[in-house]
Amino acid sequence: MDLFIQLTLTGLTNGAILAMAALGFVLIYKSSDVINFAQGEFLLIGAYVIYAMVAQFGLAWPIGMLITILVAIALGVIVERLVLRPMIGEPIISVIMVTIGLSSLLRAIVSAIWGNQPKAFPSFIPSTPVRIFNATIGADRLWAIAIAIIMLGLFTFFFRYFKEGIAMRAVADDQQAALSMGISVKKIFAWAWSIAAISAAIGGALVANIVGVSGELSGFGLRVFPVVILGGLDSIPGAIVGGIIIGLLETYVGGYIGQGLNQVLPFIVLIIILMVRPYGLFGQEIIERV
Repeated sequence: MDLFIQLTLTGLTNGAILAMAALGFVLIYKSSDVINFAQGEFLLIGAYVIYAMVAQFGLAWPIGMLITILVAIALGVIVERLVLRPMIGEPIISVIMVTIGLSSLLRAIVSAIWGNQPKAFPSFIPSTPVRIFNATIGADRLWAIAIAIIMLGLFTFFFRYFKEGIAMRAVADDQQAALSMGISVKKIFAWAWSIAAISAAIGGALVANIVGVSGELSGFGLRVFPVVILGGLDSIPGAIVGGIIIGLLETYVGGYIGQGLNQVLPFIVLIIILMVRPYGLFGQEIIERV
């Protein structure tokens, strides 16, 4: 029972961070129909920027986190303006290849600045052991769950009640109708990429606080694909539910069966979902008649 509780809390931590990364992926897809293969690199950059601010420059972590968010916003706007906007109207495979190239470019930039060696991260969230029902887990994981829940709640509030969030939902539903209502679709694209970069950067900071900083964090982005396929490519609630399910499955399999299979399991789930329910648990089923 103690092991189950510990694995559950660990899985919820991983799931919450996956959900934040998946949220940005879904936002970009909903607003612009672009599949962003560079989402993992956004997370990687967030981890290294917060590392640079706190460990290298010695800033207080609230200031470092604020600068990281600002860097993420700038990165999202630059990518949308200089990389994706010129691709409007091009074949979808061309856009996909551009995002794959962007992921390699961002990874190379990180490697050139910080090198390839893993780095210890000065924890800005306490990691003291906490006992819950005789199970022991680091406080940093509990904080990560709480922070992820708060951030996901803030994003949900933004989409429902803020003018820009409502406009993003309108563009996601029908770009032409949104244009006819005077909504700037290009501006919404910039918002979507900025929010995607913010959610990934915060997720990167949380991961870095728990496991340290290394180039392997970009692989975290690959685990987003099973999450969004499971929840639905165009579903924000699906990103949250999918992240929790995949996070728990990975942890349970790793804890009870052994390491190795838990790395493959999300992609097995991805294949099964694509065969059984290709639109995901909450995705919108679109029927095209020719």
